[in-house]
Amino acid sequence: MMKRKIATGKLKQSLLVLVLLCLGAAMLLPFFWVFATSLRLPKDSFSLPPSFFPTQWNWENYSHVFTSVPFFEFIKNSVVVTVSITGIQLVFSSMCAFAFARLKFKGGNLLFIYILTGLMIPYQSIIIAQFLIVTKMGLVDTHLALILPYLANPFGIFLLKQFMQTIPKSYDEAAIMDGANWWQIYWHVILPMSKPALVVCAFMKFIEQWNNFFAGLIYINSQEKYTLPMGMMLLRGFRSSGSVSMIMAGVMISLIVPALVYIFGQKYLIQGTVLSGLKS
Repeated sequence: MMKRKIATGKLKQSLLVLVLLCLGAAMLLPFFWVFATSLRLPKDSFSLPPSFFPTQWNWENYSHVFTSVPFFEFIKNSVVVTVSITGIQLVFSSMCAFAFARLKFKGGNLLFIYILTGLMIPYQSIIIAQFLIVTKMGLVDTHLALILPYLANPFGIFLLKQFMQTIPKSYDEAAIMDGANWWQIYWHVILPMSKPALVVCAFMKFIEQWNNFFAGLIYINSQEKYTLPMGMMLLRGFRSSGSVSMIMAGVMISLIVPALVYIFGQKYLIQGTVLSGLKS
């Protein structure tokens, strides 16, 4: 009986591993297809029936991406805009979340609900009003037009507040007894303990802004100020079958920075996701 239970348990575990491997392969298949297409010859881009592997590995597609358009300039613009938004938004969101989580003030719950309503409003519904404001400020065709509208993040405030609420109040009391004020408690006590949640917020916002095409399409006119998603659009201008391979090569290059961010932050990202889910 015991051996039968052990055998059944091993069978279930093997089936679970097999299912997970199949799901993992299904998730990786689109990435492999993009990579394979980025190495195809122009004549193979629309070949029928489509080949799973390139008939010849054409690495020149990657060099053509950089020689056809100022791709390095687009990467630099994306880094500047994305890092600026992510960093400033983390500061604002963490300060706001700290106030809601650790301080008690009249109307706090009502104000928090009001902030959360921002999650329910589609961005497209406010874009006209936002564009008029940006135009009045004279920021059209500048990177500030891509940065300023995204400095507030209701979801970041919500996630950090939920995390900070789980930190025992005894830390605040001990810091106050040592003569610390609320700013010192925020900066030296609560913020370091909220590192996993901060990494989750930073990663989500980084990926969102790195791939933000809509804002650049609305506000940016000059090619030298294009971010990476806008620059990718220029690769479509090459009206040939080779443009597909070039676009896929550009996609693979654009994945490098987010992949590096994930690799270096995956420890805190996984920890923060698990802790935020458990503690909330």
